[in-house]
Amino acid sequence: MDTAKLFVHKLPHAADLPLPRYMSDDAAGMDILAALDEPVVLLPGNRTLIPTGLQMAVPRGCEVQIRPRSGLALKQGIAVLNSPGTVDADYRGEVKVIIANLGREPFVITRGDRIAQMVLAKLTRADLAECEKLPDTARGKGGFGHTGV
Repeated sequence: MDTAKLFVHKLPHAADLPLPRYMSDDAAGMDILAALDEPVVLLPGNRTLIPTGLQMAVPRGCEVQIRPRSGLALKQGIAVLNSPGTVDADYRGEVKVIIANLGREPFVITRGDRIAQMVLAKLTRADLAECEKLPDTARGKGGFGHTGV
């Protein structure tokens, strides 16, 4: 398993919170915590921006992906919008997470709650080549649901 150095700076409003960490030996993502001063009540159908109190220096050639936590999604209907969110290697601002309540009940987010997970991923950049016609494939233009449900 490859590792890469990810430098993380905690802002003052996250000084007492632990850094993200892997919750098991083979976990792909590290849990991210809410760095809130007071609880946020997220009503069904609403969304909000939750601060993490973290700034990162992502290694060049990588990104950090911000993804939902599966337990929150299943049990509470809590989603991370624009998922996966991307933290680019040249971004130095605070990482914040867009949380939406797709459930039926209000959801309360408090300081230190695990709200999302982050995954460090290597990048491959595209070298676009314009062409007159794409090569044919067996699928062709078959789109959503074309192979059945």
